[in-house]
This record gives sequence, C-alpha cells and structure tokens, in this order.
Amino acid sequence: MKILIRGAGDLATGIAAELWERGYQILMTDVAIPLTVRREVAFSRAVYEEHAVVEGMEAVLAGNFEEAERIMATRKIAVMVDEKAEVRKEYLPDVLVDGIMAKKNLGTRISDAPLVIGIGPGFTAGEDVDVVIETKRGHNLGRVIRSGSAVPNTGIPGIIGGYGKERVMHAQAEGILRNAASIGDIVEARAVIAEIETENGTVPVEASFSGLLRGLIRDGYPVTKGFKIADIDPRKEELRNCFTISDKARCIAGSVLEVICGELE
Repeated sequence: MKILIRGAGDLATGIAAELWERGYQILMTDVAIPLTVRREVAFSRAVYEEHAVVEGMEAVLAGNFEEAERIMATRKIAVMVDEKAEVRKEYLPDVLVDGIMAKKNLGTRISDAPLVIGIGPGFTAGEDVDVVIETKRGHNLGRVIRSGSAVPNTGIPGIIGGYGKERVMHAQAEGILRNAASIGDIVEARAVIAEIETENGTVPVEASFSGLLRGLIRDGYPVTKGFKIADIDPRKEELRNCFTISDKARCIAGSVLEVICGELE
C-alpha cells in the first residue's frame, strides 16, 4: 500500500514510522525550509542533510519522483521538497495523510486519494478529508473523528510535569537565530539558549525554567517575532525523550493505522 504524508515534522514522522514498521511504502513531502522544533525526531531534517535516521528508520531526500521510487524500493522512506504535494499525481497514493500541523488546510482535498486523513485542527471530516485525528493532549488525544473537526488550536501546549505554556519559547524579535545550546542539554532558568541577530543588535533567548532542552529550531533560521523556537521538558531525567518519537506522536500514529486497516484492508 502506498502512503503519501504531507509534512515531515515530529508528529508526521511518528505516523510515518508506525506505517513503515507495518510494511507500507512511505513518501513524505515538505517545504524547502522546514521549521521543526523537535528536529532530532523529524524526517524533515533530510531536507537539510539529505538523509535522517529516527529510531533506526532512515529517510532519504529525493530530487524527483523517479529518485523517490528508487529510495522506497530499498525499504527507506523518501522525502521530497514539494509544498503542494504535486507528486501525488504521479505517485497515486492509496492514502494521503496531511500532517503539516498548520492548524488550517493548506490545499488537501478529499479527492486526493481513496482515503484522506487530516491530522489536528483545520479539517472537517466528510468535507475536505475523510477522517480527522484529534491532536489535543488529554482524554480525546488520538480520537478518530468521522464527522466534524478536531478541537481548534488554543495556542496553549499540553501540561507536562506541571508546566504548560512555559514549556514552549517564542522569538522576541525578528532576525536570524544563533543557537547557544543543543537539544539534550540541561538548561537552568534564565540561561541563554540562543540569540537573535537583529538590525538593532542581539536579543538573548533565555530558558523560562530549568529543564531539558527537548527541541530547538535549526541554527541560522530566519525568525519573526512570536515564532516558536524551543521546547523545554521539566523532567531532566528524560534525556532519551529528546531522540525518540513521543507518546503523543505514537498515539496519533496508532489512530491513523486503525483507520487505514479499517477502511482499506
């Protein structure tokens, strides 16, 4: 079975990993300059580095569909820079999963494949996709929605270790991000984890509390004010989590697999 996944961030990667482990053929598409905070567990890294390995699974960047076919023939995941997923016209997937996580639909249509699945808010089951998967942490995480939409984006991250909105850090100014720390580092409250080079000087990015730096966007990325740039986990002992697929991603991936098995197999 052929699967096309729009987006290659950490949640989309969790979905790809689950489906790849079940033997499905996976092609992922992303933008030319992906923004991924949890980039150590995202196949979007292949866009910059030509390949990426997450939990032993390898994704390889393809310059065109013919290259993608050769990559998938070797039981690897193919990644293409294709913002509008135009490759679907050649690939003809059995399933299209929109895992961009843009909080809105960026062009996916229910007619794009025999089964179209939207991840998170921005889609309506029965209109622009066949099925929606809930992504908000809590009781309904991973719920399969066959009529209606997921909970709208609140802008407030789920609670982990007693911290919510403090976990996610945003750019305080427009400029170029220069990292001063690495994913996996233990950082103390108010420690400088990065700096933003602006037209008027340098703006420090300070850790909001002490914890484990679980995510940080790529050094040199151009940011605007309010841009999500880092993720801190208060559980300092959870270093392994920085480099493995999250519980949230695996829950969502399990729901996607459930839908595919129920609808097409």
